[in-house]
Amino acid sequence: MKSWFSPLILLGLSLWTAHALEVKLDDTEENRQKCAGMYSKSAWGGALEPFILVNFLNQTVEGDEDPIVSLLIFEWKDQDLIGVLPTPDALQKELICDNENVRTGLCNDTDIGEWILSANATEKSENFILTEAIHLTSAKPYNYPITKTGYYCIAAHGFSTKDFTGIVEFREAYGELPATQIPKLPFYGGITILYAVVAVFWGFLYYQHRYDILPVQNYITAILVFLVVEMLMTWGFYDYLNRHGSDVGAKVLLVVVAVLNAFRNSFSFFLLLIVCMGYGVVKPSLGKTMVYVRWLAIAHFIFGLVYAITSLLISPDTAGPFVLLIVLPLAGTLTAFYVWTLNSLNFTLKDLRERKQTAKEAMYKKLWWCILISILVIFGFFFFNSFSFASASDPDYVPFHWKSRWFVLDGWLNLVYFADVAWVAYVWRPTANNRRFAMSDEIAQDDDGGFEFADVGAPDDSDDDEEAQIGSKPAHTRSTSGATVTPVQPQPSQSRAPVGLESPRDSFDGETIFAVGEDGDKFSDDEADGEGSNLVSKRK
Repeated sequence: MKSWFSPLILLGLSLWTAHALEVKLDDTEENRQKCAGMYSKSAWGGALEPFILVNFLNQTVEGDEDPIVSLLIFEWKDQDLIGVLPTPDALQKELICDNENVRTGLCNDTDIGEWILSANATEKSENFILTEAIHLTSAKPYNYPITKTGYYCIAAHGFSTKDFTGIVEFREAYGELPATQIPKLPFYGGITILYAVVAVFWGFLYYQHRYDILPVQNYITAILVFLVVEMLMTWGFYDYLNRHGSDVGAKVLLVVVAVLNAFRNSFSFFLLLIVCMGYGVVKPSLGKTMVYVRWLAIAHFIFGLVYAITSLLISPDTAGPFVLLIVLPLAGTLTAFYVWTLNSLNFTLKDLRERKQTAKEAMYKKLWWCILISILVIFGFFFFNSFSFASASDPDYVPFHWKSRWFVLDGWLNLVYFADVAWVAYVWRPTANNRRFAMSDEIAQDDDGGFEFADVGAPDDSDDDEEAQIGSKPAHTRSTSGATVTPVQPQPSQSRAPVGLESPRDSFDGETIFAVGEDGDKFSDDEADGEGSNLVSKRK
């Protein structure tokens, strides 16, 4: 499970982008042309027919002045039909119809002030191309209907004046969200359902084995419930924004989602760290280490929340050296989590391997593979995106990728996170032999045929057993490592209890340590007495 802050930043950007449904046109370089993706009504449904509405502010001028603005609305695929070359050898097109272009025959005198279109542009274009000469003294709204999904642009050129202001409204059929954000509604709704399904199955197993739950499984239960709530709130934020636009309620929801996102990042790192430390399976308690882990998680939550709020309030253009004071503490806690988690996982695997705990080791190897695959997927997608964004300067990049940019920037990270959570929940799922397995060490066999035993239960229980067997020959002698066992010479069958080693060994033959089925049933409380007689036998 990884921590990414780009989804939270994108939430804030989407809130401000809700205002991008209404954008400004003027004669400045950044506002001369505005483009946005638009969906047809058949794509997402809705009560309205989608359209682009352009309004220019009327100007009151003295004398006979007639300020004119050249307006153009087109779909990006038809851009080659805009403008004509004055000569076959010319490198630059003539775009605006003026008196000079009328004399050269590039346009008619009735089209002065309009954009020049190539011959037969109406027949060749895939969508309607609107070009008008707007007289600011009597400007009226211009409505451009959207009949096909595409990337539409509005361009304005001051023909006889440089002082003009226009407002462009991109109105979608489905609501207020921009076309680049609307896929997030079904995405977050779907992923909420997926988390709910995982939580339901986990809850069923949790209730079924509620008297045999490990502490680490309580943490997994908490994060599953939290993820359902967080994904539901994120979906609710986008749904509210789509219905009501950017108002006070949307800003409140944004703050709530920001807090939940920061908490999820911290909780995810906390849970992954204690799992890698072997909490609940290898170690019944982490002691004072748990206190340090909790403080690190709290610090990461605080720094993450401050970073998220700062990212929403300060734009990258106005950010100064002060931002380092926000980024560095977060980077520090993030690095601490990464280093501590990987070291803990390697130490746990080494410890289990040395003690020949193959079943528990198999669990943590699966976790190791899960982390490795996630890292490889992230880096693979990172390099793929790097090559993709290398062509971002191409004018055709955004028009041809606007539908999928949300997934590249946000969606796939959530899918990787979901896969990690689902895998950890599967491997650490509640079963009937949770506590018995966690408190027991596996019985391993040496290459020479001898057996190895380790402590079962508390470390000091061996003293009580020795006191109870005073006067009898010990069944085996333990080495200083607590693992090597010297086999005892066989006694007559009628003078000793049968030794059954197969039953406890069967519990470690399953795919995971939390075996389900017959193996798991052998560790039920009803057979506790029988197992005790199988693990240790006394001479009569």
